[in-house]
Parts: sequence; structure tokens; C-alpha cells
Amino acid sequence: MLVFFFFFFFLYSYLRHVFETLITLFFLHLQVGGAAVLGVGVWTLVEKSDYLSLLASSTFAVSAYILILAGGLVVVTGFLGCCAVIREQRSCLSTYFFFLLLIFLIELVAGVLAYVYYQRLSDELKEHLNQTMTENYAQPGKETITSAVDRLQQDFKCCGSNNSQDWTLSVYIRSERSGGRVVPDSCCKTITADCGRRDHPSNIYKVEGGCITKLEQFLADHLLVIGAVGIGVACLQICGMVFTCCLHRRIKMDPY
Repeated sequence: MLVFFFFFFFLYSYLRHVFETLITLFFLHLQVGGAAVLGVGVWTLVEKSDYLSLLASSTFAVSAYILILAGGLVVVTGFLGCCAVIREQRSCLSTYFFFLLLIFLIELVAGVLAYVYYQRLSDELKEHLNQTMTENYAQPGKETITSAVDRLQQDFKCCGSNNSQDWTLSVYIRSERSGGRVVPDSCCKTITADCGRRDHPSNIYKVEGGCITKLEQFLADHLLVIGAVGIGVACLQICGMVFTCCLHRRIKMDPY
């Protein structure tokens, strides 16, 4: 009987050690997922962040900021989870579970915002982009928008919201400050001084759908990445909450 007792005690201790090791590794993977969410949020704001000034609403930027907050919390609280497993403290596990639930809800909000914005992205760009470009380009106090439009047209090799003819309604093009240009110089395939005076297809970009199509695709791709990473990490967090509850219950029932 004594042999069986020691055998089962050893087996129990071994399985407990394996279980705790697996949970610790899982929490570390969850931290990696949090770092990925943080990275995607930063990437969304940094990569061509100038374009945010061309959007009528701040929903896109808010979604990215929420992801940065959620990712940062996952990384920081991951250490709390690892400590709770190693030290087997129920209070730490309870706190960690609360943070996981809070982060999950934050990511859920970011996901809903991204989905809603994705649905109305096309309409917003069609309603506001042309007006923003023609009324604000090269105007006093609108340097950020001017820089964003120039970068947009050069990066995506496009000219005008829908086509180059949109610039005929521009406040800048109609003014004397344009110097006889029919389009901004950033429309040119090769930018030189006053190259915007000539709108021949050999000189400027003529893209079907204009800059709206290009910007819409760019933002849609970013939103899909935000959604995919958010869903993936949210699934990991659900598993994390389940494991935390199991470990909390095991510590409560453990007689040793």
C-alpha cells in the first residue's frame, strides 16, 4: 500500500508540474499575442499616418488606439499570470482573470468599431474626400492635409479624388497661386518645377477610380488585419480565462 501511495503521490505531483508548465507557456504565448496586437495598432497609426487627416471621422484611429491599449495590457498583465501560476496565489489569479476579461471587452469594442467603419468606409470617402482635397489643398493652416494629399497621390500613383478633372474645382488651382497649374505637381509621374501645368497622360497619373479606390483598398486591408489579429488574440484570451478558472479551482481543492 505504501508503494502505491508514493506512486500516486509522485504521479500527482508530476502531472501538477506539467499542468502548471503548460499554463505558464500558454500565458507566455498570450503575451506574444498581446505584443502582436500592440504592434498592429502602432503599425496602423505609423504606416501612412498622414492619410488619417483626410478621413471625416476618427473611428479608424480610435480602433488603432484601442488595440494599442489592449495589447499593452496583455503584455503587462501576462507577468501577473505567470507569477500567479508559479506562486499559486488565488488572489493573483482572480486579478489576472479580471484583467483578461477587461481586455477581451476592450478588443470587442475595437472589433465592433472596425467592422462598422469597414461597412461605411466607401460612402464616407465618396462624400468627403473630394471636398477635402479641393477645398483644403494648399490653403493657409491646412499644411497637414496638403502634405497628406501630395503623399497620397505619389504613393498610390493617382491624381484627384475620382480623376484628374476633380482638380478643376480646386480653390488652389483656380487661384493665382497655382501659377497656371491644372493639377498639383504631386500628380506628375516625375515631379519637376511647375510640372502640374500639363495634364497629358504621359505626364500625370491617370488611374481608373482615382485616389478614392486606392485609399479605400488601403484602409480596408488595414481593417481586415486589425480584425484578424484581434479575433485571434481574443480566442487565446478566452482559453486563458478558462485555464485561469481551472487553476483557481485546483488550488482551492488542492489539499497539499
